[in-house]
Amino acid sequence: MVQERTVLYENNEIHYMLERKMVKNLNLRVHKDCTVYVSANSDIPAEKVDDFVESKGNYIWSAQRKFREMAQYAPQPKQYVSGETFYLLGRGVRLKVERNVQETISSNGIYLYLCVKNPDDYEKKKRMVTRYLDEQCRAIFGEIILEIYPIFQKYGVSMPTLRIRDMETRWGSCLAKKGVITLNKRLLEAPRNCIEYVVMHEFCHFIHPNHSKHFYGFLAMLMPDWKERKTILDRSATFWL
Repeated sequence: MVQERTVLYENNEIHYMLERKMVKNLNLRVHKDCTVYVSANSDIPAEKVDDFVESKGNYIWSAQRKFREMAQYAPQPKQYVSGETFYLLGRGVRLKVERNVQETISSNGIYLYLCVKNPDDYEKKKRMVTRYLDEQCRAIFGEIILEIYPIFQKYGVSMPTLRIRDMETRWGSCLAKKGVITLNKRLLEAPRNCIEYVVMHEFCHFIHPNHSKHFYGFLAMLMPDWKERKTILDRSATFWL
């Protein structure tokens, strides 16, 4: 059951959606569209949930302000025309669309060459670019997983299944019991060392499934500069997304 509720924070209303679920803790998330979502166990009084949301008022405002700024400066949807920039491993590549009877797509690290029979066919160009980027994700993410996996093999971790998908609020996730690592497609735009950090982070969850001090100690042991890599990723997230 989902219920819409309102609390006052510094004389301003905060609207949020409350969902009753079998969870141990109160969980709050601000979505990209600035909506506030809270999940709580059914035995927690609604008034206590209200107090919790009010106590997070400053965080909610900060998150909503950040998402509004991101929306304001978000890049316009791609038209797949010559001159547009796509980002691969932290570097911009310029799209060049050319008419050709043989439809191909390739990149030399500076340009992304797209050859199509009809340069005005938007859907065709979009499909070809999307398929190319998906293939790059599969190849690069898979390569990084293969490089990092031997570290965890000695801990009895099986080779995980890689899943790639669009995610709004996460760079990656791990289903330790199912042996699955899921990575955000947009990671392809980040520098390689940032992708390595996310993969290492998710691998560490096979050993420590939460974000305890043991988890971060283990991560720091395996990747001493993880904080620097994460900082680069966080600073650039608004630009890429």
